[in-house]
Amino acid sequence: MDTLLKNWHFVRWLRLVLGIFFIYQAISGRDNISGFFGAFLLFQAATNTGCGPAGCAPSQPKVQSTEWKEPDFEIVKPK
Repeated sequence: MDTLLKNWHFVRWLRLVLGIFFIYQAISGRDNISGFFGAFLLFQAATNTGCGPAGCAPSQPKVQSTEWKEPDFEIVKPK
């Protein structure tokens, strides 16, 4: 339910509007291909999927540890 109600951005709204438009065109013109494309866009808008395996949502930055660690190093002596 969280996926359906949150993170509505421009591209998701655009998919919803285009999906509704294509469904309307499919019903009024009796066109199965437009209906399939409209259903596909509505599915993408509802589930926020598409554009690859991670979806179209921007990737979340990885949280790095705030704890400071001493770097490992090796002293090299000349021969």
